Amino acid sequence: MVGRWSLEPSIVVRIHAPKQNLGSFTLNLLKGIQAGQPRCENSMAKRIFIVHGWGESPRNDWVPWAKRELEKRGYRVYAPEMPDTEHPKIKAWVTHLAKKVGEADKNTILVGHSIGCQTILRYLQTLPEDRKVDKVILIAGWGGKLILDIEEEEEIAKPWLETPIDYASARKKANLFIAIFSDNDPYVPLKENAELYKEKLGAKIIIEKRKGHFNEGYGIKKLPVLMKILEWSTKGF
Repeated sequence: MVGRWSLEPSIVVRIHAPKQNLGSFTLNLLKGIQAGQPRCENSMAKRIFIVHGWGESPRNDWVPWAKRELEKRGYRVYAPEMPDTEHPKIKAWVTHLAKKVGEADKNTILVGHSIGCQTILRYLQTLPEDRKVDKVILIAGWGGKLILDIEEEEEIAKPWLETPIDYASARKKANLFIAIFSDNDPYVPLKENAELYKEKLGAKIIIEKRKGHFNEGYGIKKLPVLMKILEWSTKGF
């Protein structure tokens, strides 16, 4: 049984969902307020790029599981190893992603985790006006505020926080933005970042219960909600 949900225009808040029954949740999410009929995407034509987080790699967290599961469904999945992951720099990461994606188009889906979300948004703003990807899924993304305790980490994050993102430009480069947050992420303040993505990107917001920063430190090695989002049609959002 799926728990109660609070649905508003452009925002979906998860109140409680025992037993991780995500089927009904996703149907209601992707149909807005009124549920409809499921339709699988033509996954054979879709490319998915997963951009891992700061200090992580394609071998960490839920990324290996997601890659395997998506490939089983016929997607072409790429999870590039981002450069100098312990000391990520904007130009290096955006340039690396652009090189891996090549020609972005309507069959391109971008999935980011943490600083990978910023990388994707900064990449989108570099695309020509006539280029647009299918959808962007942002997991534990941050832009407005980030909580760090170590001075060295604050210095690394400073350019990412202080160098403006052209959200208006990025917003034009994708048909759909979905942002997934946890209600107990110790690094990403929920309210500020969810409101930022909702306002600036028109993102649909999903709030998961007790998933931390969606990494192995919180036992997250699978991400079923990602599968559900990609399994259902986005018509009716």
